Amino acid sequence: MTYSVFIDGAAGTTGLEIADRLAARQEFELVRLHDDQRKDLNARRDAINNSDFVILCLPDDAAKEAVSLLESDHTRIIDASSAHRTAPDWIYGFAEFHEGQRERIAGARLVSNPGCYPTGFLGLIAPLVARGLLPADWPYAVNAVSGYSGGGKALIERFEQEREIGFRGYGFNLEHKHMPEMKRHAGLDHDVVFAPAVVSAYRGMIVEVPLNLAAMKIAAKAADLLETLQDHYQGSSIVGVHDGSGIGELLLNDNDPATDRLELYVFANENGDLVRLAAKLDNLGKGAAGSTVQDLNIMAGLDETLGLRL
Repeated sequence: MTYSVFIDGAAGTTGLEIADRLAARQEFELVRLHDDQRKDLNARRDAINNSDFVILCLPDDAAKEAVSLLESDHTRIIDASSAHRTAPDWIYGFAEFHEGQRERIAGARLVSNPGCYPTGFLGLIAPLVARGLLPADWPYAVNAVSGYSGGGKALIERFEQEREIGFRGYGFNLEHKHMPEMKRHAGLDHDVVFAPAVVSAYRGMIVEVPLNLAAMKIAAKAADLLETLQDHYQGSSIVGVHDGSGIGELLLNDNDPATDRLELYVFANENGDLVRLAAKLDNLGKGAAGSTVQDLNIMAGLDETLGLRL
């Protein structure tokens, strides 16, 4: 069976990558609009309601507008924006982070794809909170750096023009749009203190969560966190869990290849009570286009790894 797929916002960074991945797939037929129709409301409405799947690669307000155009009872939507990531009627499109999530995605009509930074944070924290290894009422902090492709065309242009800038911190008003997503889907009581930055590498991302387990007054040590994460992701061909012992550096290189994997690390002191949890992923892969394709595969009843770069 061939499914029709309309990418609304196909000219953006994520949309272009998704379209490129699906172009050679026999299971999907891309519905394309001419350039002069991309912002035509009636043309978009027709494409949305005549397609089996719609992938939204749009700014948040435009994504909400696109959903308002939905009239058919068969069209299923994957939203790659942050517009619906905490909406109650939408299923969160992170198949691995909770038990049963893959099955929820498979049966969903509306799926909201995770953000790139939250993918790293939730991949580390959500299973540990759900299993009682970490407290839900702790004030977690997240330090993260991303390749500049995650900022879209405008930031790509700025970095390529301003070659002398290697590190660009931002989000200093502590109101980043990813913060509600991280709090909700990790099941936390408090907002996360989120410290994001962009570096001069084109793609790639490292998300780090420092923990003082002794201050939490819990019995868990680093080895317990590692064992729990390994158990949670056992058998996954997409998520890997690593003991950080002996690993001195995590690097983002300008020439890192595209990947849809998510690599999780547990670093600790000798006593096991000071811990740095870290996630490494491709902001355009598992952080965007790769997870979208994975969700599409699941919703279509296909092998979820088809078309992924593993």
